[in-house]
Amino acid sequence: MAHLKQKSRRAQTIMNETEFLRYSDQLFAHIEDQLDQCGADFDCEHNGNVLTIEADNGTQIIVNRHTPNQELWIAAKSGGYHFALRDGEWRSTRDGSGFFAMLNEVLGAAAGEAVEIEPL
Repeated sequence: MAHLKQKSRRAQTIMNETEFLRYSDQLFAHIEDQLDQCGADFDCEHNGNVLTIEADNGTQIIVNRHTPNQELWIAAKSGGYHFALRDGEWRSTRDGSGFFAMLNEVLGAAAGEAVEIEPL
């Protein structure tokens, strides 16, 4: 069992705190820019560690960073999702799904139409 834990740790990409904060700030700005370009009706508010995205119908999606664990979190009507950087990609800590795939899914559900945010 110890061997599996050690192997799992090696697969995780490590950033220092400054790099993580810089990346997540860039990610929040990227998401806002992509939403502006895609034509879906969303309002965004970035406040500290949280990006709040509100659809025209009032549905909210929260994207935030959890600095101590270096994770990105998405909160939506369908649930809460945690993502950690693994081998250069943000993957769900639960099932390995990708951050942008999940973000597009919850945004599409809120908008009632397909939404495609390109990976950063």
